[in-house]
Amino acid sequence: MLAVMVAMLPLLCLSQCREQNGAFYFNGNGNGEYFNGVKLHIEAPRDRIFAYRGENVTLTCRFHYQPELNATRKVRVKWTKLNLDFTKESDVMVAIGLRHRSFGEFKGRVYLRQRQPREVSLVIADVRLEDYGKYKCEVIDGLEDESSIVELELRGVVFPYQPRHGRYQLNFHEAKRACEQQDAMAASFEQLFQAWEEGLDWCNAGWLADGSVQYPITAPREPCGGKDISPGVRSYGQRHKDLHRFDVFCFASTLKGTLYLLQRPGGMSFSAAVTMCEEDGGQIAKVGQLFAAWKFLSFDRCQAGWLADGSVRYPIAFPRPNCGPSEPGVRTFGFPGKEHGRFGVFCHKTS
Repeated sequence: MLAVMVAMLPLLCLSQCREQNGAFYFNGNGNGEYFNGVKLHIEAPRDRIFAYRGENVTLTCRFHYQPELNATRKVRVKWTKLNLDFTKESDVMVAIGLRHRSFGEFKGRVYLRQRQPREVSLVIADVRLEDYGKYKCEVIDGLEDESSIVELELRGVVFPYQPRHGRYQLNFHEAKRACEQQDAMAASFEQLFQAWEEGLDWCNAGWLADGSVQYPITAPREPCGGKDISPGVRSYGQRHKDLHRFDVFCFASTLKGTLYLLQRPGGMSFSAAVTMCEEDGGQIAKVGQLFAAWKFLSFDRCQAGWLADGSVRYPIAFPRPNCGPSEPGVRTFGFPGKEHGRFGVFCHKTS
């Protein structure tokens, strides 16, 4: 008789739970937990969070229960980063109580900020170019599992790039590497669109980070889609990442270190320019570094100088006679012969 009564206890509990329209489950300690109509809610900012490369940024996330619970509960917190096509997620951090684990490129660079009750904000230290994008804050409490998206946007500058061999030479993979070699990364559509809104006009089509090919036009004209079409970002859509070849739009953020111009009477060859920077304790600057200095530090030099890819450029923040067009920008002389051209050199020091 006693055995029968014991066996009936779980059935009695389940019956009562259904009557109260609640949820009964066993937690990790083997103890029964009961939510009677309690709902878990996530609070995260709807607006994008902006950051500069190299700084620390906090992606705010909090949760609460409705109706409110006074008891402290041990929840599981998971932060993931969504890929550009939103089909996959990459783990950033998992935390339960005081225990936490970070993953991949975020290992050792992220932690939870918990200054307020039920705050589970993610702090990313030393923000990198590739950190931009959408993050998912997920809180799991037994059967309750809720999440919200937080978007991180980097402040930076978009610039079109083509290599020494000329227009439309890069497949998608080569395009990504070309940007990385210039201290930049392939731009997203959102970054290109913002650059277009700020006046970027470029008639050559270029790869973007999502594998699409597009180009921004502020002044419609016949060679660039037609003069009777409204301004905008023109799209070729998705292209074959191995077979098709275009230029690329790169995205650079704030400059780490110092960028400056060195000159020698009569100029110098490319090899002499590399040596001159090294003897001065630096390295020859990259294209992305020059654009970042121009954009964020108003770096302005009317004298042309070598850069690491063998191109010759100069930045104008304050247009004036004899320094190119009337708009600010980074002017280019293209890719002169490395041993025959005679120019100054832009050098970069990390400290």
